[in-house]
Amino acid sequence: MNIHPSKMVLLGLALLLLAILGGLGFVAANPSPSIASVTTSAKVESDVFLSFVAGSGKLPPKIAGCDIFPGDSIWNTPVDTLPVHPNSMNYIDTIGANRGIHADFGSGAWPPGSDSPIGIPYVVVPDSQLKVPVTFIWWPEESDNGPYPIPTGAPIEGGPASDGDRHVLVLEEDNCILYEMYYAFPQHDGSWEAANGAVFDLNSHNLRPDNWTSADAAGLPILPGLIRYDEIVSGEIRHAVRFTAPETQAAHLWPARHHASSLTGDNFPPMGLRLRLRADYDISSFSPEVQVILQAFKSYGLILADNGSPWFISGVPDERWDNDMLHEMDAITGADFEVVDVSKLMVDPDLGRAAMP
Repeated sequence: MNIHPSKMVLLGLALLLLAILGGLGFVAANPSPSIASVTTSAKVESDVFLSFVAGSGKLPPKIAGCDIFPGDSIWNTPVDTLPVHPNSMNYIDTIGANRGIHADFGSGAWPPGSDSPIGIPYVVVPDSQLKVPVTFIWWPEESDNGPYPIPTGAPIEGGPASDGDRHVLVLEEDNCILYEMYYAFPQHDGSWEAANGAVFDLNSHNLRPDNWTSADAAGLPILPGLIRYDEIVSGEIRHAVRFTAPETQAAHLWPARHHASSLTGDNFPPMGLRLRLRADYDISSFSPEVQVILQAFKSYGLILADNGSPWFISGVPDERWDNDMLHEMDAITGADFEVVDVSKLMVDPDLGRAAMP
């Protein structure tokens, strides 16, 4: 295993601390632990530490006890020190330099009075959840076969009557496996039909086969890029955020695996493009909750994941959101962002693991 020199220093300090704690009796609950128990406990703690240092000193985000990919995943890697992409201005002009960003999530429903929550919901299930058959009707050859552990009444993006994207996201918490579907419909017999579906092992760095779609046009998972209210409560978002653009290029950049366009001009942004809010953009006048989001835009940035409205930022519906507060972000325009070049972070084109920036 290759470890960056700066990580070696931190690792050495951590192992020294583990040795001290072990000597003081803190490694195991047993005051006279066996060598095997000390070794096992030390390995677990060192593995946690390696995940910590691999993510540049940050533990990976968690949902229901699951790491949402390892700490050194490209999703969880800061991009605030990376160089600006040479084509940054052209990409931003195409998306809309003068267009404001929009929080495509919130509380309540839109339109008012409908059964359409604002955002992309997800559901957490145990490994005992019954798995049901899923028929993929549009891209079966690029879908991961079922059955999927979809509970009765699983939340659907846009609500049960929606004719939009109808994403369904299911996190199996015991095994940390993520199941995602696009344009999904429950059937009377308990099975589901969907345009396509993808399964992600959140403990792994494996990407989908190149040129395979997912529930997103970029071939990426959706859940890791959603803003959740619980993150605001914690005071920090530790991952990149999903967003959409109206016109994209017939190309994709790592870690994206797929594109959905026939446009070839180099001014059109490719799927997987990473952007960040400029470091000199002053966020101090925004509400504290919005500052948490904007700091994530600076540190971890945005990932272009799908075709859609310009600068639509994705998150999870939650009745705790203050929609008026979220609208503070409308004042931020595309010109306040810059595209970054993440190519030097790529360790392997088929893995999502990122080198230390």
